[in-house]
Amino acid sequence: MLPLRDENPTVHTSVAMVLILAANLAAWVFVQGLGAPEPLIRSICSWGLIPGELFGTVKPGTMIPISREFACVIEDRANWWTLLTSMFLHGSWLHLLGNMWFLWIFGDNVEDAMGPVRFTIFYLLCGLAAAAAQTLSNPYSPVPMVGASGAIGGVMGAYAVLFPTRPVQTLIFFGFWTRVVVMPAFVMLGYWFLLQLLGTMFSVGPASGGVAFWAHVGGFLAGVVLVRPFCNPRRLAACRRRRPSRVVW
Repeated sequence: MLPLRDENPTVHTSVAMVLILAANLAAWVFVQGLGAPEPLIRSICSWGLIPGELFGTVKPGTMIPISREFACVIEDRANWWTLLTSMFLHGSWLHLLGNMWFLWIFGDNVEDAMGPVRFTIFYLLCGLAAAAAQTLSNPYSPVPMVGASGAIGGVMGAYAVLFPTRPVQTLIFFGFWTRVVVMPAFVMLGYWFLLQLLGTMFSVGPASGGVAFWAHVGGFLAGVVLVRPFCNPRRLAACRRRRPSRVVW
C-alpha cells in the first residue's frame, strides 16, 4: 500500500512541517551532495547513528565497509549528537522522497492539532525514541543508521490516534495489478505498523542492516503515547469540526 493523499482539510497553515521537510532537503543537498558517493558516505559515517560506537561495544578503529570504495571507521568516543543528526540524513533519493512523502501527507494535520512549536518538539522526541529503540535492540551493531522514518512513524502514530476514520486514498499494487482505494486512516496505518512489527523478526544479529524496523516501531509507539499531551485542545477541536467530504467507515 502507498498513500496518495488524505481527505482531511486543515484549519491552520503548516509551518513546522514545511520547515522540517526543507531541513531534510537542505541536508541532502548541502551535506550529502545530492547523493554523490563520497559526500554521501562521509555524511553517513560522520553524522549517522552507530550503536556500537555510541555504547563502546565495537572496538575503536574497526572499519565497516559501506561500499567497494568506502568504509566507516569506528571512533573511540560516543558521538551522542548523532541521535539528532541521523534523523535528517538519508541513504538515497528513494529513501528521502519516500519519507518526505509520508511526512507531507500526515504531518500537516498533526501539526494542525498541536501548533508548530509543540509539533516540532513532538517530532524530535519521536525521532529520539525511534533511535533509542533501534540502538537498544542491537547495541553491538556497527552499521550506521540514518533517516527520518522513525520520527515520521511518530507522526503516523499520532495521526492514527487523532484521525482514525479520515479517508486516505491508497494505491494498492500486487505485481502488475494496481488499484486506488479509499480507506480509513487506521487501516492504512495499521497495515504499515504490522509490516514493521513483522520486519523486526528479521532485524537480528550484530551486523544486521537495511531497514531500521525497530526505529519505525519505536517511533510509531512514541507518537501514540505522546500525541495527547502535545495536542492543543482548541486547535484539535477546530480540526475535528472540519469534516472530510466523505466517510468510508
